[in-house]
Amino acid sequence: MDKNTIIGFVLIAAVLFGYSWFTKPTPEQLQELQRRNDSIAQVEQKKLEEIQQSQMVAGNADSTITVLNEDSLRQVQMKEAFGIFSDFTTGENEKINLKNDLVSLSFSSKGGALTEATLNKYKTHDSLPLTLFDEKDNEYGFIFKTGGRIVNTTDLFFKPIAGKDGKSVTMRLDFGNGKFFDLVYTLPEDSYMVKMDIRQKGMETILPGNTASLDLFWNQNLRSQEKGRMFEERNSALYYKFVGSDVDHLSESKDEQETISLGLKWIGYKNQFFSSALIPDGKFNGALIRSGMNNDPAYLKNFHTETTVDYNPADNNGPGFRFYLGPNLYPLLHSYDKGVDDDKALDLDKLVPLGFKFFRWINTWIIIPIFTFLGKYIANYGIIILLMTIIIKIFLAPLTFKSYMSSARMRVLRPQIEEINAKYPGQDKAIDRQRATMDLYSKAGINPMSGCLPMLLQMPILLAMFAFFPSSIELRQQSFLWAQDLSSYDAIFSWDAYIPLITPYFGNHISLFCLLMTITNILYTKINMDNTGGSQQMPGMKVMMYLMPLMFLFIFNNYASGLSYYYFVSTLITIIQTYIFRKCINEEKVLAQLKENQKKPRKKSGFMARLEEAQRQQQAALRQQQKNKRR
Repeated sequence: MDKNTIIGFVLIAAVLFGYSWFTKPTPEQLQELQRRNDSIAQVEQKKLEEIQQSQMVAGNADSTITVLNEDSLRQVQMKEAFGIFSDFTTGENEKINLKNDLVSLSFSSKGGALTEATLNKYKTHDSLPLTLFDEKDNEYGFIFKTGGRIVNTTDLFFKPIAGKDGKSVTMRLDFGNGKFFDLVYTLPEDSYMVKMDIRQKGMETILPGNTASLDLFWNQNLRSQEKGRMFEERNSALYYKFVGSDVDHLSESKDEQETISLGLKWIGYKNQFFSSALIPDGKFNGALIRSGMNNDPAYLKNFHTETTVDYNPADNNGPGFRFYLGPNLYPLLHSYDKGVDDDKALDLDKLVPLGFKFFRWINTWIIIPIFTFLGKYIANYGIIILLMTIIIKIFLAPLTFKSYMSSARMRVLRPQIEEINAKYPGQDKAIDRQRATMDLYSKAGINPMSGCLPMLLQMPILLAMFAFFPSSIELRQQSFLWAQDLSSYDAIFSWDAYIPLITPYFGNHISLFCLLMTITNILYTKINMDNTGGSQQMPGMKVMMYLMPLMFLFIFNNYASGLSYYYFVSTLITIIQTYIFRKCINEEKVLAQLKENQKKPRKKSGFMARLEEAQRQQQAALRQQQKNKRR
């Protein structure tokens, strides 16, 4: 770069520096410029805020319009779906409670229904309050049909009105102008019965003039309340009573549905020890009823009912109903029919399954009175069962003695019977052997069936007790010795593993009273066979006789320990009686008497004559078969 070029660049730089120096604003000019910029920024910010505010107002207006449009649309839809009932489709779900010493109830304004029932004097097997149902388990309602619409009261909000006495609550649908539809619930003192009455005014202007019936439905998931689900499930079912007729029920073990065209007096949802029953003051005009199994551990079954009742919208006093919400206690349920004609009786006591007619008669007229009488003076039900067993065994003692005497006569004739067996050996001489044996019995004055008849006469009581103990709520949660609950099994050993063919039928436990009952039955079988000599005459029968007590172990392992305890004590007393009879009876004198009888001419009894005639016919038929084989 030459000298002139350098001088040129220096002069240009000097000119630029000088220009910037002389044109720089003063401090006063800088402050004025800053104030002007701030004012412009404020104006622009204000304009921006005004624009945003305008947009927000516009947005809120749009939202308000949208909400109003949605509400209007919903109102139109409700009006279309519910008609005059649309005013009751919104509201607050209020709870109203009623209580007495026996039961606590909760009612909901949504649906105007009873939604929860708790029994105050009972607990579940794990010591929790015993709630029959709550709003998740139980639902019922009425169906109004008007203007081509079907309106379910469960979709409507009622206005709750508490009674001044604290014993009643009214759920009201108020249509205005003095028109209303009320469900009036009343809970008397010391009662498991809850009254539900329909009170109304002006309903003939709301419902069609030709309305003659009111539809009703009732759903319930039946809760499990006891320790032994298998046995509880077996004793739970949907029950119903025909007007002027008997009580029936759906299957306890499978899903079932039935359509009934006849009038019904009541419909009940029965657990093993507790029931919910709906009873109209008049009758149900037939019904569709359904029962289904429920695999949820907290529940047993699902029950459903659809029915109708006579209804007049112009009648201020509409149909009335009662809910029974309580225990399956026979004396209590039977008391509701005191002073009532048979054709008007409720027969709620049929909710307690006491066996078929004859066995039920034994239970209601013999067993329950004894049980109730002893219960007035003795608090321990284990002692009551013991005393009741002793009373029954004393009552049956003459039959037991007669049965033992028959076996004693058979036993002292055993040497002569063995001689007959030796004289007619083999299967081909079986008829001759049997005829000779019958001749011996006839001459000795022995009826082979005389020993069986007394035992058969005892069977009705044994079978009646089989039905009584599992149904007796008095035994529920009553402890005795190691058994914590005489209405359930008394497990002394249990396991969690599922064992095929064992768990479904035997269970995952061993019940001690059932085991003791089995042992005493095996012992009694041995004693009885030794007395009759059956083990020598019929060796094949010996195995069968010992198999029966073992079968009892499988059958009764899940049953009420009170039942096994009764059978155990009863068999033990029978064994003791057998030894007492053996000590008191001189078998030599019995044999001498039989030999004396053989010397006397005896007229054959009708039974022996028929038996010998049957033997002759059998022998003739056998000979004919042998001739046919030779051909």
